[in-house]
Amino acid sequence: MKALCWYGKHDVRVENVPEPKIINPHDAIIRITTTAICGSDLHLYNGFVPEMEAGDILGHEFMGEVVEVGKEVKNLKKGDQVVVPFTIACGHCFFCKRQLWSCCDNTNPSPHESEVETGYPASGLYGYSHVHGGYAGGQAEYARVPFADVGPLKLPEDLPDEKVIFLSDIFPTGYMAAENCNIRPGDTVAVFGCGPVGQFAIRSAFLLGAERVVAIDDVPERLSMAREAGAHTIEANGTTFDELKELTGGFGPDACIDAVGLEAHGSTADARTDRTKQALKLATDRPHVLRQAIQSCRKGGTVSIPGVYMGALDNFPFGVAFAKGLTLRMGQTHVQKYMEPLLEKIQTGEIDPSFVITHRLSLNNAAKGYETFAEKNDGCIKVILKP
Repeated sequence: MKALCWYGKHDVRVENVPEPKIINPHDAIIRITTTAICGSDLHLYNGFVPEMEAGDILGHEFMGEVVEVGKEVKNLKKGDQVVVPFTIACGHCFFCKRQLWSCCDNTNPSPHESEVETGYPASGLYGYSHVHGGYAGGQAEYARVPFADVGPLKLPEDLPDEKVIFLSDIFPTGYMAAENCNIRPGDTVAVFGCGPVGQFAIRSAFLLGAERVVAIDDVPERLSMAREAGAHTIEANGTTFDELKELTGGFGPDACIDAVGLEAHGSTADARTDRTKQALKLATDRPHVLRQAIQSCRKGGTVSIPGVYMGALDNFPFGVAFAKGLTLRMGQTHVQKYMEPLLEKIQTGEIDPSFVITHRLSLNNAAKGYETFAEKNDGCIKVILKP
């Protein structure tokens, strides 16, 4: 089969690889009909995620048709259309029973890799390094789905792929980011970063009752898409903090969402320092946006962090967070918790997630899709791929 394989920084290739097979009785094999390039994939593409190996198959946003199931899979059958959550969960451990699906204790076959960093095993993720189990991803023609009786969501036949593919990651991620803000009527929510997750965070904040959402970015196409959702927009620059204070009568936003993560850009002195330290391997992450979110949020407010971070943060303003009594909420998305409720919102017409798609390519052109997305060329916000 064809699959997109990682070979190093900015080096991804579509190659012929062996088709996946059933390994254990809880597996399913999916023929992929639609997959996507996620902003988190760019961290792999740009060389910031450790424990990648040459030939690893990328991709964690995918859906398709069940073509084979293991003998212990009872909820799926051949021919079912499913969307697959990027988090792999067993459904039975301490964390899964509490719907902390992305904290699953049992799905990572190489937990020692993450235990070195955090002291605890990370859950399995598709196509996202051997820290998360080394699972083959879904930017391919077929994928093996372990714990298939827990993860994949069976879909109704009347919904096209483009409306449901993002239940695999970015729609639940944006929704959880907004839910973590504990939004109350009248609240103002600031969303830093208007890429795909930021776009869903904006719409989710409105769905959850925010009176006003302020979207911050420096890419015109992203700001335009945010305005289409009803957000007030600010072009990211050195005056963002002052503009947010002015918009909120000196209080600051009730909640701030960092939808950027470890590769934050910026023109301020701390942003330039971050880039230099990361380039010299003196730091793992560029937390410029996270600093801004903490600085901007009102006293007693919430900072929600769906953006991915990998390591220790330099010059982290913890004293500011403490002095202001902020609540910080973060983590990989508990996708399984949100898939069915968000599917209902799609079915009732509350939201059509396909709004975010700007580029549709064949899997054969996946490498070009990565380059276009990474460089933000051609107005690119979200790329889907067809195997």
